[in-house]
Amino acid sequence: MQMTFTLAEEPDAQTAERGRLLFAGETDFVKGVVAMSGLPDPDRMEVCFAGRSNVGKSTLINALTGTKALARASNTPGRTQEINFFTAGESHYLVDLPGYGYANAPLPVVEKWQRLLKQYLSGRQTLRRAFVLIDARHGVKKVDDEIMSLLDSSAVTFQVVLTKADKVKEKEREKVLEQVRGALTKHPAAYPEIVVTSSEKGWGIPTLRAIIATLE
Repeated sequence: MQMTFTLAEEPDAQTAERGRLLFAGETDFVKGVVAMSGLPDPDRMEVCFAGRSNVGKSTLINALTGTKALARASNTPGRTQEINFFTAGESHYLVDLPGYGYANAPLPVVEKWQRLLKQYLSGRQTLRRAFVLIDARHGVKKVDDEIMSLLDSSAVTFQVVLTKADKVKEKEREKVLEQVRGALTKHPAAYPEIVVTSSEKGWGIPTLRAIIATLE
């Protein structure tokens, strides 16, 4: 049976409150990691965020945590060259993965990021879900398909988060969603709900907070 990939519904009041409370707690930068030996102790549940450079990953993390500069946003693609760990309350890590594609970096550096990424995804037992960010203006690109295939092979459930949804008209957004849904049918690790967000407008932020707060 083929997955339909519906849009994630807004949470009920109780679930939304769980999400709010998780992100209302203290959120701190823990460390940036460049090798597996530098990973923090796996003593709490974690979720990671992956996406093409300039997809709005840092801005989304800042929106989730209600801060303006927790995750470093940049107009320069590929600036984030480490796996960055942040705490959410006392129970979660939020993990900001290096941006992929269009990175303004030498090939050996890119290859090093890719090796670290593969090691992290396949070897982190406390990782509950990856969120793959897709720009609502562009849909799924080849490099997105590659990261999804990596998540498939690592047996890591991933969920697509459509970013910058306010930048396109509803009709165009529907076209992009159809393209995204078609791309996801090829990936067995894909979670069957898509979250549509706009960090600028606040769209989908309570929904994503609730999803993270209720992961088992």
